[in-house]
Amino acid sequence: MDVLFAPMEGITYALYRILHARYFPGIKEYYTPFIAPDTTGSFKAKYLQELTADRKEGLCVIPQLLVNRPEPFCATADKLSALGFPEINLNIGCPSGTVFAKHKGAGMLTDLNALDQLLDKVFAHAEQTGLRISIKTRMGVQTTEEFPSILAIYCKYPLSRLIIHARAREGYYRSKPDVAGFAAAVKECPFPVSYNGNIFSPRDLAVLTAAAPETASIMVGRGLIANPALVRTLEGGTPLKAEEFSVFHDALLDAYLQNGLSHPFALERMKHLWYYMHCMFTDCKKEHKAILKARALPDYRTATALLFASGKFDAGNAFTPEEKESGD
Repeated sequence: MDVLFAPMEGITYALYRILHARYFPGIKEYYTPFIAPDTTGSFKAKYLQELTADRKEGLCVIPQLLVNRPEPFCATADKLSALGFPEINLNIGCPSGTVFAKHKGAGMLTDLNALDQLLDKVFAHAEQTGLRISIKTRMGVQTTEEFPSILAIYCKYPLSRLIIHARAREGYYRSKPDVAGFAAAVKECPFPVSYNGNIFSPRDLAVLTAAAPETASIMVGRGLIANPALVRTLEGGTPLKAEEFSVFHDALLDAYLQNGLSHPFALERMKHLWYYMHCMFTDCKKEHKAILKARALPDYRTATALLFASGKFDAGNAFTPEEKESGD
């Protein structure tokens, strides 16, 4: 089964994607953290640098846009198409409060008539330009029972792929994914469908494929950050080893520093990762706290080295960060 790497704001930027593909190959497509253009379709230069960096490495990268009007989507899509991107992903899933309040991301699900009108114009433009459009969506705002009405709109259009995060917006990342609701939706879709939501282990994948054998691919974010070798594990390969995890971690930190990130900024990037990566260790509350408290680079390197060498690494851990928090 194909695995897509989910966009994760603050983490899955080009340097991370490049290093991940180099050390742990097997991802079919990498999706960028969302680009939020202004009303004219203009966006920050840093996004352009991000979009071009890892394409030179031969990675399949899909830009994701966060918009709620057709004009900025079409203007930005044209610019990205001119750069050689044949597909754009539309974010209709971000549950963030600030995004939702602007009626973007999952906020677009609060007005299905407006969503339909936007998609009508977006896909009319795509038909003229030959651009492929995929969508990443939540299954509702309050409850996943809203999804049949949402899906009826999507099925009117020639999506290249529908990526379904099997939760409502209210569930954020803590509610249990609605695998049964996803399985019912797959049967209705005339386009390829990807599942997204709490794939942390081969056991999680087995539950999904038993419920929805028609699933064409999965999108994984948090599970891949916690366990960068998850694709290999899902395919029956060897579990992640502490030594290779440590090498990847150090290479990523060095890459951030070599590419001009200040020590404090690089440390914040790495600490963000540890919210997920500490799930691969048992009884590590003290060591994890030391990592998060480190203010200087030498202290951080010492704290991470101690955790990797502690013997507490367990590649069989399959906890979500939320479950890990409650367990600690």
